[in-house]
Amino acid sequence: MSVQIHPHARERMEERGATEAEVIATVEAGEQFPAKFGRSGFRRNFASDWEWRGRRYHTKQVEAIAIAEENSWLVITVVVRYF
Repeated sequence: MSVQIHPHARERMEERGATEAEVIATVEAGEQFPAKFGRSGFRRNFASDWEWRGRRYHTKQVEAIAIAEENSWLVITVVVRYF
């Protein structure tokens, strides 16, 4: 299945420090879980040396909430956690 990203999700990605490649990798190979309103969530951790808002972190967790469409996923929002 292909992955499409809604404009709202793109705005959240920019605000929260996720790249398009990370979001696509999260949907394609991340852990899938049920989300509210019949949606699906995907979660994946990325290990590296991240700097976010002046602090250093070793892990970035990307969570994508998506809706299944005919032959694709439509990502509607993205949450990013650093730890």
